Amino acid sequence: MKAAEIRDRYLSFFEKRGHKRMPSASLVPPPDDRSVLLTTAGMQQFKPFFRGEQTPPAPRLTSCQKCFRTPDIEEVGKTARHLTFFEMLGNFSFGDYFKKEAIAFAVELSTKGFGLDFDRIWVSVFGGDEELGLGPDEEAIEHWLAIGVPRERITYLGRGDNFWQAGPVGPCGPCSELYYDRGPDYGSDDERPGDDSERMLEYWNLVFMQYELHDDGSLTPLPKQNIDTGLGLDRFAAILQDVPSVYEVDQVRPLVAIGEELSGARYEGGDYKVQRALRIIADHGRGMTFLLADGVVPSNEERGYVLRRIMRRAIQQGRVLGIDDPFLPQVAERVIEVMGGAYPELVRERDTIMRWAQAEDEGFRRTLAQGERLLAELVRSAKKEGTSWVDAADAFRLHDTYGFPYELTKELLAEEGLAVDDQGFNELMEHAREVARGGQTVKDAGGEEHELVLSFARSADAPTEFVGYEATESEARIAVATPLDGRLLVKLDQSPFYAEGGGQVSDTGVVETQSGRAHVDRVYRLGDDQVVALVIDEGEIGQGETARALVDRERRLATMSNHTATHLLHAALRQTLGTHVRQAGSYVGPDKLRFDFTHGERLAPEQLAAVTDLVNEWIVETRPVRAIETTRTEAERLGAMALFGEKYGDWVRMVEIEEVSRELCGGTHHESSAEVGLFHVLSETSSASNVRRIEAITGPESVREFRRRDEELHELARMLRVPANEVVNAVRKLQGQAKEAARRPPGADRELAESLAGKATDHGGIKVLTEVVEDADQKALLELSDRLKQTLGDSAVVLGTAHDGRVHLIANFTAAAVERGAKAGDVVRVAAKVAGGGGGGRDTMAQAGGRDPDKLPDAIAAARIELQRALG
Repeated sequence: MKAAEIRDRYLSFFEKRGHKRMPSASLVPPPDDRSVLLTTAGMQQFKPFFRGEQTPPAPRLTSCQKCFRTPDIEEVGKTARHLTFFEMLGNFSFGDYFKKEAIAFAVELSTKGFGLDFDRIWVSVFGGDEELGLGPDEEAIEHWLAIGVPRERITYLGRGDNFWQAGPVGPCGPCSELYYDRGPDYGSDDERPGDDSERMLEYWNLVFMQYELHDDGSLTPLPKQNIDTGLGLDRFAAILQDVPSVYEVDQVRPLVAIGEELSGARYEGGDYKVQRALRIIADHGRGMTFLLADGVVPSNEERGYVLRRIMRRAIQQGRVLGIDDPFLPQVAERVIEVMGGAYPELVRERDTIMRWAQAEDEGFRRTLAQGERLLAELVRSAKKEGTSWVDAADAFRLHDTYGFPYELTKELLAEEGLAVDDQGFNELMEHAREVARGGQTVKDAGGEEHELVLSFARSADAPTEFVGYEATESEARIAVATPLDGRLLVKLDQSPFYAEGGGQVSDTGVVETQSGRAHVDRVYRLGDDQVVALVIDEGEIGQGETARALVDRERRLATMSNHTATHLLHAALRQTLGTHVRQAGSYVGPDKLRFDFTHGERLAPEQLAAVTDLVNEWIVETRPVRAIETTRTEAERLGAMALFGEKYGDWVRMVEIEEVSRELCGGTHHESSAEVGLFHVLSETSSASNVRRIEAITGPESVREFRRRDEELHELARMLRVPANEVVNAVRKLQGQAKEAARRPPGADRELAESLAGKATDHGGIKVLTEVVEDADQKALLELSDRLKQTLGDSAVVLGTAHDGRVHLIANFTAAAVERGAKAGDVVRVAAKVAGGGGGGRDTMAQAGGRDPDKLPDAIAAARIELQRALG
């Protein structure tokens, strides 16, 4: 039975038994789920239902979920069953059926649906835990016995194997796992479930959520008992197809084959290194393709780092097989060919997948070649010294300076029988992070607050009705109220306040009752519900009162301008740069918008200008903006873009800007693009590896920015003593003079000093000289400035040179120049900033350095402008 048939038969079985079939969620969890970087289980997307935060679309659900796990990444290729990417089939019940039915379903589908031999099915159950105060799961045992599993095929396992919990506290419960005895070809007769062997293969886990675990370690029964099960598709296919490992099942073996075709190596009969390499390429290639399709791009942070790690492991294993040319795109193409039917997003995102696969493969090969050479030197040195360790500092240098992954360093060293000091490496990494963030410690606060707000929200009878799309003020009733840390948490029966979400900040405003007045500090989003945090300004506000809720309209309108502009920007970037561009994060507030997007290089000036012009063109064209509520299927048919990682239901809100953009979005928007006003880009920078960031402003904020820049332009014109429309030409003239000076003969001798002195200009009795000197070191430059000062008398001398890839600047002023207002330290700092550096000193003499020799003429020109300004 092929994997596709297993998938369909499982889902159809549960559909016929009252379960609603749900699509797989993205591998990127929704932004409000910070518990994991990637989706690791079938129940991940249903956590709000299990926690009671949201109502499920049906009390019974079934799904086939894309999952990705990395804890056992080093085991991939070594064993017959470990994978990073896998599909998890599952059936779920929210307060409907429990142990008896879940066990009956599992046995019926295993035997009658898939034809497994009932006599070869073994079961593990929770055997009890003294710390939890629980004995064996007798209820589950009775159901297993009743359905025909003999007691000798029931194994008791402990808390670590057969008790599931979401975290240190929260919903939890015992598990029952189904194992299949694959027979003597796979191990000895004394092997049992839980032995981590190949003979007893665990294929289905049934989790019985029935307790709440508290901070003090105590357990209380949940108000509703839930079921969460998971069956690994590839592992189950290995059983049904009677193949020795997951790498031989019908949807994985073709991925092994592409490695064979590219290298000429053979999987069957190959030695351990060859077989392991082919398995890693197959597994990591599949994981890479699915992650790229779900919007993850290679980077050095979080999930992007996970992706980069598996891509680089695959490339390194390709080298083991003798594959010298980039091959990840071919592997991705095979994945799309094999699995694109079940997962159409693979086909839809083919171009994006290929782009990133090719770029990372080509880029890492240069890193890999250099890193392997350096690593080989470390291995030779360690063996020569007779040590079994490589210094953590050396491993860190490979990682930090050359971009060589630490995990790869450890793996390659292990193959040579060497190890590295993990603790030492981690300390060096933490020090580097401290330096990067300026010595500040970043702490993830707010978890306890979130739980308190969540608990408070549950105390209300019904969720808040959000009316903020239609109105910015409304009459409301304060359904529930409670104090928290100097604020008052309230649940309104209806609210005009937008709760923070989708990158958009929450509204502010006021809530007024007959007895008091408060301003809105924050609006918490809890799925489709919300809680408003108030700060009392006068009087008091109590539960049950009728209130008038007013949104800060000016702030809301400014935020709406930036949100609509964000959609226009996204569309303009995709039209200008390509469809590989995807949103990777955003901030939408009243002050500005920040948009992170996937792209591997800095935008050229003409590209950024084209994007800006396109956005402003759409704004001027007064394009209608509509919010349309429709089915998710219809929105996808219309080409609406979804934010990767966001969770959407069957019914979605789509924001359409006519003939420009369609995106799934819950934010607030204008009704016309013209209301955005002027769009202006403040900066385009790197946010992370392969992720760029644009910050921009709109409307009144853009007008204020242009007014500020106009004032600066006129200030420059006054400094240069030219009309405002001649500032650029005046600066170019100064640059030309500086460059001409740079071409003059080098040297710091008397002849050069006399030659340079003739270039000085008089400014009210002060001789001013700003020149570039070639091929002089810092000492020679200082001596030359002293000579020139003596020659010129009352003077201000600024000299610069490029030496050994660095810029050196010296400002040497007489007391008369200082009395006129010129200070050497101020002037040299201005010049150094242009050259990418800094410095300072006394009013009469100061030195500075810079990192960009190409900017030296510009730095000297800036010094001259500053001198002219200071001397008046």
